[in-house]
Amino acid sequence: MPTAGDPEPPRVSLHLLGGFRLLHDDVPVVVPRGLQRVIALIGLQPAATRSHLAGLLWPETSEERALSSLRTALWRLRQDPCCPLLTDGDTVRLGDSVRLDVDELVGAATRVRAGDLPRVAAEICRHDLLPGWYDDWVLLERERLRQLRLHLLEELAGNHLAAGRHGEALEAALAAMAAEPLRETPHRLVVRVHLAEGNAFEAVHAFYVYRDLLLRELRLEPSPAMAALLADTLAPIRHASRREPPRRPDRAGPAPQRGPTAPTAPGNR
Repeated sequence: MPTAGDPEPPRVSLHLLGGFRLLHDDVPVVVPRGLQRVIALIGLQPAATRSHLAGLLWPETSEERALSSLRTALWRLRQDPCCPLLTDGDTVRLGDSVRLDVDELVGAATRVRAGDLPRVAAEICRHDLLPGWYDDWVLLERERLRQLRLHLLEELAGNHLAAGRHGEALEAALAAMAAEPLRETPHRLVVRVHLAEGNAFEAVHAFYVYRDLLLRELRLEPSPAMAALLADTLAPIRHASRREPPRRPDRAGPAPQRGPTAPTAPGNR
């Protein structure tokens, strides 16, 4: 056990959302791109065996050669005192003290699903996983985390709305909207927040902004469920627009009766 005189262990954090960053006591560690791939994959799949890791990292080579490449990469990483990896039998994982931003995102999503209202760091909800990387394992994990992030923000907005915290609800809904502008759920949440606050104009404006965007991009209309949110608000406006405007009284009296006339030529109108 550490004593009071022992130095504190270094703070190591691995950031994969928005790009690869390895920090050692908040100081960036320079890692070659090939070794970044090894660290990132081990962080995302901590229980994977060496054979599985090697097959994902070098899918076009034989298993023996892929395992040899993995051994070489791990040896190079261990030469650096900032190496964040630990070997555990046939598996390699991040060290116990390494903080991974992906774990923070997953943990926040779990708490929100349980009905909590945690303070979610903006960084983990703003960026995709490793943008610019196109390995198959990155693409699959990126889409999984993108969907997790969207549902996290939407559920967080719904929880805040149910608790009457309209500002926080709107902030979370707008963050989800920025992440996926054509997705209807965050737009629907924005409308609900404005209605809960009594801002009918803002609610109607948000609805028609989304409707115009959807028509322009996909030639689609918002769902009936979204339109139903504004049924009561728009009913008086639609009713007024259907009424026939009143006729102006003719001061000169009724016009004399005439027989049918021919249509006026376009040039004489």
